Amino acid sequence: MANKNNAELFPILNQPTGIARMVANAKHADDGHLVEFKMLEVRSILNKSVSKRRLSLAYSVNPYRGCEFGCKYCYARYTHEFMAPKTPVLGQGEQQDGSIATAMNFRDPISFERLIFLKQNAAWLLEQELKKIDPAQEIALGTATDPYQPIERRARITRSLLEVFARKSGYRLGIVTKSRLIERDIDLLVEIGRRNTLAVHVTITTPDAKLARLLEPRAPRPDLRFQAVKRMREAGIVAGIFGSPLLPGITDTEEALDEMARCAAAVGASFFAAHPLFLKPCSRPTYLGFVREHFPSLEADYAKRFATADFASTPYRQRLAKMVDEARRRHGVGKRSSDALITRNEDGGKRPPQQVVATAQTRLFA
Repeated sequence: MANKNNAELFPILNQPTGIARMVANAKHADDGHLVEFKMLEVRSILNKSVSKRRLSLAYSVNPYRGCEFGCKYCYARYTHEFMAPKTPVLGQGEQQDGSIATAMNFRDPISFERLIFLKQNAAWLLEQELKKIDPAQEIALGTATDPYQPIERRARITRSLLEVFARKSGYRLGIVTKSRLIERDIDLLVEIGRRNTLAVHVTITTPDAKLARLLEPRAPRPDLRFQAVKRMREAGIVAGIFGSPLLPGITDTEEALDEMARCAAAVGASFFAAHPLFLKPCSRPTYLGFVREHFPSLEADYAKRFATADFASTPYRQRLAKMVDEARRRHGVGKRSSDALITRNEDGGKRPPQQVVATAQTRLFA
């Protein structure tokens, strides 16, 4: 009772702070099927990458918070937890306007795909922040959300960011998506690639449309993603296939990798890369529920694999790396760099944009 009285007497004590405060002030923008979109005023769009795993990319740009695709293995679901207030602003079950946001538990992994935030003034912020960084430092677009998820058709935030890069020279940009919507921006990508170093990574976990629909419920079909890579390659854009994550017992076989490499070669992909699944706590309920429902015979294996660690064991990781490399060689698909989103020479030096051939971020999702 004392806490309740304090909250009533001093309401400022019950106010969220930081990103939670921005979220609390976010205004309704749009609706989709089981999804609500809100406008989010942010102070920065260019995020400094800090990682204990020593990722080589220096900055990341995510035009949205949350992602509609609902991929079962998604590692980024935890990012919504940052938006939860330290103390509840509303009582359990209370709603002020009936929106999804007021009733949403940000610590529930499902909130990541049900409540999407659109970052406001993103292009203007990027324009200002690019002036303060070294252009040689790598920037990744789409590391914690897909920059081409369906709302981008209407919001066009990603396109506005690319328009900024298209006016720049000498920057190093990597894009990661699993959407064919990127084809819309081929005109900008060509211009960016002409004046900067650009590499596009299209994530395709499997060419099997039925399996893909179970894994990535609202993402475009795999064949449409392969087609997007083909169209970008025909336009002279460096674009390749990112086959991550490789799922134990499902997509980590020699046959599956060979088929992925064959499909990559068929569309002229600049590279083919793939890395093992890892399961953060935020990913486990959704992904292990998928395994339990569709691959029950693998449930015990997953329990053992991830009993004490979120990441794949070193021997397993090395075996998969060898299998991917062999599949790539068999089908003549380009080799990717081992340390960056952006292509480098074998000696680690940078190539001019017109000489870039292939690349991938080995540990982008680690």
